[in-house]
Amino acid sequence: MYRANFETELKQLHQDIIEMGNTVNAAIKSSIQAYTEHDIELCKDVVVGDKAVNEMEKKIEARCLWLIAREQPVASDLRNITTALKIITDMERIGDHAVDIAELAMDIPIKSTFAGFDKVAEMADAAIEMVNNALSAYVNADLELAKRANQDDDKVDDYFNVIKQEITELFRGEEQDLDGALDVLLIAKYLERIADHAVNICDWVLFSQTGEHRNTQIF
Repeated sequence: MYRANFETELKQLHQDIIEMGNTVNAAIKSSIQAYTEHDIELCKDVVVGDKAVNEMEKKIEARCLWLIAREQPVASDLRNITTALKIITDMERIGDHAVDIAELAMDIPIKSTFAGFDKVAEMADAAIEMVNNALSAYVNADLELAKRANQDDDKVDDYFNVIKQEITELFRGEEQDLDGALDVLLIAKYLERIADHAVNICDWVLFSQTGEHRNTQIF
């Protein structure tokens, strides 16, 4: 009976993380849509919606601590619970960056002369795909998908470097849309950080299955 109850709790924990992941992923997509369409109301929705993400983090954290305190989990179970605690921290920060993007999108002019706008949209697609893959790796305990994260992160970094270079060239010229360009650079930086958090999630997925985190055996 004890083990059956514990397995039920672990399954619920798993579902809670999936729900939080889906909510965070939707926030990223909405923030980018708000940016590309200059949708002020959607920007506000993303900002308000962050409260739900924070509440999910608290709920999952409480469940994890309760499981550790009450159930005395064995090593493999403790790895899963530890992974959950680490993953929700990264997901909460991804949600924060979605809010950061939405807040910046409110201030970017509807018509801008900065050509890097389209490149940011492509970078966003790559970052969102990384988050999708990280969540899929967690849901399916897919180690091969998790191992792809660093390679995919390089692509996002490449986008960031291209955008940064374009903005550097802009400052050397006589373009007037410098404020808009700086906002775009910040958005690109937030997307780069989102990708980094996706890598972190994948690292913890690997840990949950192997007990190893970034080439160090923990347990």
